[in-house]
Amino acid sequence: LDRVGIANQAEKLPAQLSGGQQQRAAIARALAMQPKAMLFDEPTSALDPEMVGEVLEVMTSLAAEGMTMIVVTHEMGFARHAAKRVVFMADGELVEQAPPAEFFANPRSERARDFLSKVLH
Repeated sequence: LDRVGIANQAEKLPAQLSGGQQQRAAIARALAMQPKAMLFDEPTSALDPEMVGEVLEVMTSLAAEGMTMIVVTHEMGFARHAAKRVVFMADGELVEQAPPAEFFANPRSERARDFLSKVLH
């Protein structure tokens, strides 16, 4: 719980935690298994903006520590800064993959260019 920043919430029941705290508790639960890799499927989709930042901060820390993560996300800022590789999919198909700097600066596919033009302001 300390690793994900919620040690002070240890005595609370899950229903007493905020959405972001619940997500961080779920990450702590997974980390207790000492995984070699972690899968995150839209970990911030149901969170308010403040909670999104808290969860992404934990995930960024894990990435910096060398944790292998597969993350399905629409959080492009997070992907740009934390990913070693971006895999862009649309309609269940792999469209392109590249290092983040390359993907965000010069996407090869029209589909990726269109997506990025809509989500990056």
